[in-house]
Amino acid sequence: MELHVGELRLPAILDLPAGPARGSLVALHGSHADQRSYFLYEHLARLLPPAGIAVLRYDRRPRVDGRDVPLTAQADDAAEALELLRRQVGDVPVGLWGFSQGAWAASLTASRHPVDFLVLIGCSGVSPAAQMRYATAEQLRRHGYGEADIAEVGRLRRTAEAYLRGEVSRPTAQAELDVAVERPWFPLVFLPRELPEPGSWADMDFDPEPVFATVSCPVLLCYGETDGWTPIEESMAAWRRAAGGGDLSAARLAGCDHLPTLDEGETPDRISAQYENVLLDWLGDRLPSRR
Repeated sequence: MELHVGELRLPAILDLPAGPARGSLVALHGSHADQRSYFLYEHLARLLPPAGIAVLRYDRRPRVDGRDVPLTAQADDAAEALELLRRQVGDVPVGLWGFSQGAWAASLTASRHPVDFLVLIGCSGVSPAAQMRYATAEQLRRHGYGEADIAEVGRLRRTAEAYLRGEVSRPTAQAELDVAVERPWFPLVFLPRELPEPGSWADMDFDPEPVFATVSCPVLLCYGETDGWTPIEESMAAWRRAAGGGDLSAARLAGCDHLPTLDEGETPDRISAQYENVLLDWLGDRLPSRR
């Protein structure tokens, strides 16, 4: 199976229940988990069809010149995936499941195209730039660096962001980066040694909260209790403000970090049983019984 988006042909797999479907979803990608074979997506394809829920997973479109795929392009592809899924499963609820960056893409898609539910894993409620400032500070903290180093990294990332917006000259920003390259913590700040062209991070100032506010379907948020990449409290607060009393559920997964896995594992056997139970119970409460 392929997902056709203009001239793009994206390989896809549809996993169907043995009998009639009671619901269905499309899996959307983390920034570095762009293949349909990623273990979290394969896990959905094993877990949900026995519960009557079809799962469509596909390869994310390729990066161009090493740049991340813009969220608007990811949302366009997800909209096509929803239409493909609807043609296959008929008149049953259709939703989106998104992990990390895919949670932004899922929310943006739902703001433009009606869906019946959203399941979002590690969804940040702040901009990508703010999220990376939080994440790099947290990574330094966890590696034993002190507040002076964390503050220096914060200044470095803000300078890089300002350069990418066209607010700071390349020589000024590169000079600061050249100093940072020699620091032992530099591998933890997720910046290149040579700055790219201004504007190369198209989504750095994407504000998710106004997008969340346009979502009217039920939403399930799942966060690992020690997520080192997402500011959980800020993110949940953004969703609560945006939901305005709508059907919003949140789960904190014990023993998990950014992935819904135990001890930061990246294999199917480490996937949290709590995550599985939360997902199945929440979907079971919101989808119709089998026909």
